[in-house]
Order: sequence, then structure tokens, then C-alpha cells
Amino acid sequence: MTRRVVVTGLGATTPLGGDVASTWANAVAGKSGARLMGHEWASTLPVHFAAEVVVEPSEVMKPVELRRLDRSEQFALIASREAFADAGSPELDLERLGVVIASGIGGVTSLLEQYRILMEKGARLVSPHTVPMIMPNGPAANVGLEFKAKAGVHTPVSACASGAEAIGYAFDMIRNNRADMVIAGGVEASVDALPMAGFAAMKALSTRNDAPEKASRPYDVDRDGFVLGEGGGVLILEEYEHAKARGAKIYCEIAGQGLTSDGYHIAAPDPEGRGVIRAMQLALKDAGLSTKDIFHLNAHATSTPAGDVAEANALRGALGADADHVAVSATKSMTGHLLGGAGAVESVLIVKALQERLAPPTINIENLDPAVTVDVVRDKARELPKGDIAALNDSFGFGGHDVVLVFKSI
Repeated sequence: MTRRVVVTGLGATTPLGGDVASTWANAVAGKSGARLMGHEWASTLPVHFAAEVVVEPSEVMKPVELRRLDRSEQFALIASREAFADAGSPELDLERLGVVIASGIGGVTSLLEQYRILMEKGARLVSPHTVPMIMPNGPAANVGLEFKAKAGVHTPVSACASGAEAIGYAFDMIRNNRADMVIAGGVEASVDALPMAGFAAMKALSTRNDAPEKASRPYDVDRDGFVLGEGGGVLILEEYEHAKARGAKIYCEIAGQGLTSDGYHIAAPDPEGRGVIRAMQLALKDAGLSTKDIFHLNAHATSTPAGDVAEANALRGALGADADHVAVSATKSMTGHLLGGAGAVESVLIVKALQERLAPPTINIENLDPAVTVDVVRDKARELPKGDIAALNDSFGFGGHDVVLVFKSI
């Protein structure tokens, strides 16, 4: 028996909004989430801006949660609570409920903060919650505990592909009959001096300190790096018959995934995009679809000089002539790059795009790179066709990780 997987709930906290509704509205409106940082340490860095969340966890969480949870764990709970409520807060067999929430870096801000306390004030003042706060599986573990999930709690870590890979893992959990419902997504909270200094040293970050809102410019000929973002996205995945039986609202279906690796370089993409092409081909085969079925794609497109063109070439290579009818959105132009949370937030946006039949815009393209030959949605949102359509989410990570997810209308 083939078990179909559908999306029945969405949650998010991002640089564009504190929930899915506000994030979607601001994405469609083409608003940038990049802003100058108010932190004292920011002035010591080459980059003075980032895309931080609009709604601070302190505005929606209890003080005790703020004390014992890393910022990434806070994001995971905020998004998961919204997603589960959106799914109807169903009563479930908890042995059939799973969690897969990823993070690319884990509790790095807690690690750095507790190390500062250790050096400045001594070991006695280090928080007893330090280890649970810095564990990479901390976001997934805390969500699992909150919802008492017993089918398995997992944390795939594949750098900037982590969020998408988490959704793919959850997809397989349901297909393989390990669970009937899985809370899946990705989060990241790494806006701190050391991570930003490290990215800056790699020349990976944009340095447009005079115009942060224009700094993330995927596919533009003058792009100079990505904008670091934070936040997270969560989807409730559910077996189709299980969802129907309880009368759940169904957004769309997740139909397939493709996972490959480049075997090329720790940070640079394969310029020929061979891993990406294979991942797209595998995803379409897994979904039983062809390139003619794809009408929308939310690209990884981080705004780096090498990565954007390599990905665009791979998209053209995988989709061929059918690429001409695929509306390509690069929403990192607005959210910044959420690292391990990126693929999850972009999956939330794809689900909304299928529901609303609207592809979000890519902002800040003043001079389209002539090497980019795909149909990029620029400046304003574009209507998507009615009827049965499918969309792709591409996510890639340092280490050569390639993940492609297929979503289709239902």
C-alpha cells in the first residue's frame, strides 16, 4: 500500500513576521527583513546588519522558557505550536506522532554566552541548562517533549540543507509507516559575533552596510554575498487517509524527494550543478511527475556570486525547455539566509504559494545576471495557473548536500 503524505499545518517565526500569515503577507509584498543590528558587538564586524526575527521570543513565551531554552529551541517551539494549532490540535496516538526538526549549527549563541560567563564570572555561574541548550537535537527534543511524541524524534544536520532534509525524513517516516503525523521543519539562531565573523572571513556575507534592505540580491550581477537570517518554519505532515478521517484541512501533498551529494568542495558548489540535476531528477521520479508538471520553484539562491549561477544552470539542465513555464522565486532576497531553517521556511512559502496560486517576488534585482536563464519572478508576486500543479523546493548545504522536495496541489 502506498501511503500518501499531506500538509495539514504550518508555523513560522521569521524576519518577515511572527507567524505564517504575516510572513506570507510581507513576502508577497516584497518587503525586506534585513536591518542594522543593535548589538554592541556588531560595530566590531565588517558586516553590521542581519535579518533578525520581527517578533522576539520574549513577547510570546514565558520567562522560565526563555531561561532554559536556547534561542533556536525557542523558535522551534513557537513555530511548532502555531503549526499544531493550525492542524486542529488533534488528539493522537502518541506512538504514531514523530518530530523531525533540524538545525545547521545548534545552540551556538548559548555556547558563546555561557563561555563568556565562564571566562568572566567563573564556573559556578554557568547555567545548569547549558548542555541541553547547546545540543544540536535540542530544538527537536523540546518539541518532542512538548507534544509527547513517541514515534521518534530526529535531527538531520546537513548545513543549509538541514531544514529541507528534515521534511524529507519526516516524509519517509510516514511513507514507511513509522508514523501517521510528524512535526517537521528547521530552525536557526546564529546571529552572533563569532558565526558572523567566520562567514565574513569567508567573504560569504554581503557588506552593504549602507543599504541592508538591498543587500540580499539573488541573480543580480552585483550580488556580493548573503544576509544572515534567523528564525524557523514547521510543517505538520500527515498520512492522507489519517487526515481525511479526522476532517483535517489539507493544504497540499508532498509527493517526492531527491537527495544527492556533489563530492566536489566543502563550501563551493559544483559549477556544473550535476548533484542538483540528479536530485531534481530523482525527486520527480519519486513523485511520478515530469518537468511539464512543475510551475513554481523556490530556489536556494543565497545571493552569492558562484552559487546563484551554478544553481540556475542546474535548474535549466534538469528542467530543459519546460523551465520556461516555471516561476522561480528566490525568497532569501527578503528573509535573508536562515541556514538550517531556510529550507523549512521556504517550504512553508511553497505551500502557501500553492494554496494562494501566487509566486512570491525576488526583490533587489537591478541588473539580472545574463548567465541566469531561468524565469525569475521579479519585483512583484505572480499568479500561478489553476488546476493540478506542482512546485519544487531546492536546498543545498556546505559539504555538497543537495535536497529537492516536490509539493503538489490536491
